[in-house]
Amino acid sequence: MSDVHVCEVVDNKLLNETSFAINIYCGELAKKAQPGQFLHIQCGEGLILRRPIGISGVNGDVLEFVFEVKGKGTGWLSRQEMGTFLNIMGPLGNGYHIPDRNIIVVGGGLGSPPMLFAAETAKKGVTAVLGFRDASRVMLVKEFTSVCDRVILTTDDGSMGTKGQVTGPLEELLEEGGYDTVITCGQFAMMHSVAKLCEKYGVSCQVSLEERMGCGVGACLVCTCAVYRDGGEYMSRVCKEGPVFNAKDVVWQ
Repeated sequence: MSDVHVCEVVDNKLLNETSFAINIYCGELAKKAQPGQFLHIQCGEGLILRRPIGISGVNGDVLEFVFEVKGKGTGWLSRQEMGTFLNIMGPLGNGYHIPDRNIIVVGGGLGSPPMLFAAETAKKGVTAVLGFRDASRVMLVKEFTSVCDRVILTTDDGSMGTKGQVTGPLEELLEEGGYDTVITCGQFAMMHSVAKLCEKYGVSCQVSLEERMGCGVGACLVCTCAVYRDGGEYMSRVCKEGPVFNAKDVVWQ
């Protein structure tokens, strides 16, 4: 069983019209956390299932996670003020393998915050490609700029950055060459497109899959997804064997 931590909220800020960033003080949890791992957070009384949320950064004993308000649980979480405490299981799952340099991080919407933690870990030689629906959903650009050599921003409607999908700028970068790894988090269709481009240009790709979760530790089998293993298809638990997978191992259909 994974460790359960009681962590104090030290900051809660609104990032855009629907998303919040919460900083918690929990030294033991912060020291263990790796990019790509997630937290399983208890959200209010009477709500049995925890909410799985990716880690967006660590600064000493303080850990940050970003989430979007979608229902009662995340609504409750968004109202937690400095000095309140959260019951958190984690860190859970397997994270990214991050080279020291020459990587591209690709984030789509709420998949962007975990890419910030990955970029901070790599420290140098990092290019970020971030895609959002429109300017009202953009977040963390200043933070990415502070740790990346280059940040490319896209929006579907062109209201900020380049109009279009992340795949356009990504293919231009891959054509230029010199990159060892692409890591990505976001919608399934976006990651599939990223994976196909990486295969085309012979660059390794790691993806973070998102599925509905119950227990978060591999016991309930709610979050299984299909992957290739030993020449056949295998149902893998995203919370336990993932959430990060080699893109070549994922059954994308």
